[in-house]
Amino acid sequence: MSGIHIGIGGWTYEPWRGLFYPEGLPQARELAYVGEHLTATEINATFYRRQSPASFAKWRDAVPAHFRFALKGSRYCTNRKDLAEAGESVANFMAQGLVELGDKLGPINWQLAATKKFEPDEIAAFLALLPATHEGLPLRHAIEARHESFDDPAFFDLCRKSGTAVVLADSPKYAVLDAPDCAPFVYARLQNARADLETGYPEAELDAWAERARGWASEGREVFAFFINGAKERAPAAAMGLIGIC
Repeated sequence: MSGIHIGIGGWTYEPWRGLFYPEGLPQARELAYVGEHLTATEINATFYRRQSPASFAKWRDAVPAHFRFALKGSRYCTNRKDLAEAGESVANFMAQGLVELGDKLGPINWQLAATKKFEPDEIAAFLALLPATHEGLPLRHAIEARHESFDDPAFFDLCRKSGTAVVLADSPKYAVLDAPDCAPFVYARLQNARADLETGYPEAELDAWAERARGWASEGREVFAFFINGAKERAPAAAMGLIGIC
């Protein structure tokens, strides 16, 4: 269905070679292969270090027009005692050249530390630091809050007011915050794949996620769903399975 983007985390992972990637596929061709079989990927490298404009341009040119890149916001923005003080780091993140992705840029996921607790004034100040555009390119933001204290109507209200998506994480480890109406798009991170299943998720669970994704899309919301962690070797098969029924 149009408006649903489904993928994995990154594209460089050794266990995928021979399982997802064909034997002998050059590593330099792996992103292009992802672009041929999936419709999105979440780049984790942007969480750890600054990238170059040339890298963003190279990634953009490796995939088809309908493909989307979600980016992890820098840890220098989110792993701090007071998120309200992240303004300079947010500006540095925006200035690294991500505009080179152009229309292929999906949402930016600002993943908070698992120990970060909900403080309304701090979160409101942080959300206010996230720009709506950069160098003329529209930006979309999602926040992945993993502490149970964020399961609070006040947090969801702050996100609605700013148009920030609340990341829906299918995770056995962290709080599951299910508030898909906070933004014009939905951002899901599916983290519960099982190694003993070829597609990572049982058929019934994939069907349930497909039904939810189609429902969000029918409401006019763009959907981004990524199979992350869990039994990571199964992520590409899970993504292709979900694409096949959406």
